[in-house]
Amino acid sequence: MSLGFKLVSKSITLLTPSSLPTIPSSFPHFPRSLLSVANNFTSSGKKKLSSWVQRVGYKTETLLSDIMESGKEIQELNRNLYPDIEPYSTGFLKVSDVHTIYWEQSGNPSGRPVVFLHGGPGGGTSPSNRRFFDPEFYRIILFDQRGAGKSTPHACLEENTTWDLIDDIEKLREHLEIPEWQVFGGSWGSTLALAYSQSHPDKVTGLVLRGIFLLRKKEIDWFYEGGAAAIYPDAWEPFRDLIPESERESFVTAYHKRLNSDDLETQYAAARAWTKWEMMTAHLLPNEENIKKGDDDTFSLAFARIENHYFVNKGFFPSDSFLLDEVDKIRHINTTIVQGRYDVCCPMMSAWDLHKAFPEADFKVVPDAGHSANEPGIAAELVAANEKLKTLAKKSEP
Repeated sequence: MSLGFKLVSKSITLLTPSSLPTIPSSFPHFPRSLLSVANNFTSSGKKKLSSWVQRVGYKTETLLSDIMESGKEIQELNRNLYPDIEPYSTGFLKVSDVHTIYWEQSGNPSGRPVVFLHGGPGGGTSPSNRRFFDPEFYRIILFDQRGAGKSTPHACLEENTTWDLIDDIEKLREHLEIPEWQVFGGSWGSTLALAYSQSHPDKVTGLVLRGIFLLRKKEIDWFYEGGAAAIYPDAWEPFRDLIPESERESFVTAYHKRLNSDDLETQYAAARAWTKWEMMTAHLLPNEENIKKGDDDTFSLAFARIENHYFVNKGFFPSDSFLLDEVDKIRHINTTIVQGRYDVCCPMMSAWDLHKAFPEADFKVVPDAGHSANEPGIAAELVAANEKLKTLAKKSEP
């Protein structure tokens, strides 16, 4: 059985044409859909919904009441970034014979733990990453992944795989004596967040994912083999022109050769070109501060070398669709997906594919944004997603 519905003047009108959006009879997924609808109801609209639910035999009056109340709370969620804060503790954790990772904690030492997974891979963290979380409620953990940011050795590719990073997250959680935590990641951070939560679903209390990147061949080809060049030809040409025409069959392979050259200047030149290409396409509107990162050889070298290393190795995943194939393992985790409509780096096809495989997750498309978490519409949705999980956590407290 399926029922069509249409919102009119903030109330609900029942219709039957099959062309309308449908609510499936598989009611386990129904309440989350209802929640988003309930946000817009007037009191009379809520009464109509309650009457309708009773008519169709959806026997959950208490649940309906909870949905309406949650809808009211979610309407009032903060959507503004929190003020800048400083860490209350920092440190370095030796995670292998080769690698030592930098970590920090800020916010409430007794608060709900949340771990921030940065992008790239190789991008490192920044102080602004703390601002997505309420510092009075959250115990905010940031760390630089192997070879990135303050972690050492810098830009190192040895023992640097997705599975090593997942092990590092667990080592850090145990080091900080955290039983379980919320996971927040965007771009490559969304890739790692999915892989980590699928490996350790019992350690994850909630997921916030942004700018979905599933590290499939078609995603790499889109951005690095000429697809995105159709939108940014001016930014693409310097990236393209570093590589001789004879090697342009695969730009990822050609850059891999240069980023691993014995000559450091060759590495730097390739790293600058690689990084600038991404930074020039990361915002819907150009962001000069972001673009300047491409001129920072220290940042660029780690960013480009580590990214390219992971892409050449297909994320170290056993299959192209691995993260989608493993969604069943995290279906029970309260999750929000935030995606910029005009994201060129990680186009919306990936978020859409994840949404279809994982319909239980809230799916937020920001109509006036590209890729960056710092674009206003995306930042607002990310803060709101954390606020929602905060609200749910408070309601579940004894």
